Amino acid sequence: MRLSPLLSLYIGRHFLRAFLAALGTMMGLVFLFDVIELLRRSATHGEASFDLILELALLKLPQMVELIFPFAAMVGAMACLWSLTRSRELVVARSAGVSAWQFLAPLLVVALALGAINVTSFNPIAAAMYQRYERLQDQLALRGTDNPLLVGENGLWLREGHGDEQMVVHAGSVRQEGYVLKMRDVSIFFTDAAGHFGYRVDGALGELREGAIHLSSVRVMRPSQPVDHRDAATFPTELTLARIQDNFASPETMSFWDLPGFIRFFESAGFSANRQRLYFQSLLASPLLLCAMVLVAAAFSLTPNLRSGGTLLRLAGATVAGFVFYFFSKVVYALGLSATLPVGLAAWTPALMTGIASVGALFHLEDG
Repeated sequence: MRLSPLLSLYIGRHFLRAFLAALGTMMGLVFLFDVIELLRRSATHGEASFDLILELALLKLPQMVELIFPFAAMVGAMACLWSLTRSRELVVARSAGVSAWQFLAPLLVVALALGAINVTSFNPIAAAMYQRYERLQDQLALRGTDNPLLVGENGLWLREGHGDEQMVVHAGSVRQEGYVLKMRDVSIFFTDAAGHFGYRVDGALGELREGAIHLSSVRVMRPSQPVDHRDAATFPTELTLARIQDNFASPETMSFWDLPGFIRFFESAGFSANRQRLYFQSLLASPLLLCAMVLVAAAFSLTPNLRSGGTLLRLAGATVAGFVFYFFSKVVYALGLSATLPVGLAAWTPALMTGIASVGALFHLEDG
């Protein structure tokens, strides 16, 4: 039997309401926990009014919503299917010859549409708000120092302080090789805490590795002194390649539409953009991930045992499945960040594997 458009619309609307209810509940919990955490950090690392704390939590909330989207889809689908089963509506539909795949189709279409809206429309808003959230954190001293890195057409600029001495590093060009940052035409300017110039060191080539900047073909220039030529020189630093990349631009602060251009710019500057590529690919895979989570919910909800304890057991199984998925996705993403797995494979594997496992379970329940 073919599912009627009217019944499809009814099921899809029922799922949308359940999804929004689940998402709203999760947003409330996340907002509460963020406010508590920001209050704790404000008490130990900075001073901020309660109004600013609430503003920070609100600015961070959209970015957190993107993380809980898949779980809201799973909970919403379970609530929708259980509600339709308790009212015997799905029982009547199945007795009329409607298969599980037919009445799951509206849920999958709605999930796919929600994923597309999230990526193309909601993500740019969340990125802009999260960017302002990070700027406010820096201004309120809730997260260390400001950005020590600037990359532009004139090369790379780094800044670091050592007690009363400040060090500014400029490199005409950079290239990342593994965990080493290769630099060319390097200049290091040393100033005191007040910003008064001390001396300058130039090097034809440089490397950032092992907690130090290593220069070759060095010239040390001090005021009113002759130039001191050296074969090599080493300057200790707390900057690392990972810290530089983390402070340059968090991918969560960039819109889906801006990420491709930023990735090209970042790679042309000599850095590896694995983190940004992984985030971009995970955004592309997110609509498929929502569909996979709907299928996970269906595997635990299509034929719920209405006897005492059956529903609770299935709810516990779905919760465990959600945590397993979360752990698995984090492991795969870590492998992608370390370049152990190709970025595309790491981004799409969680959605594909979750979907395949869920489809297999549904085939077993429906046709097995």
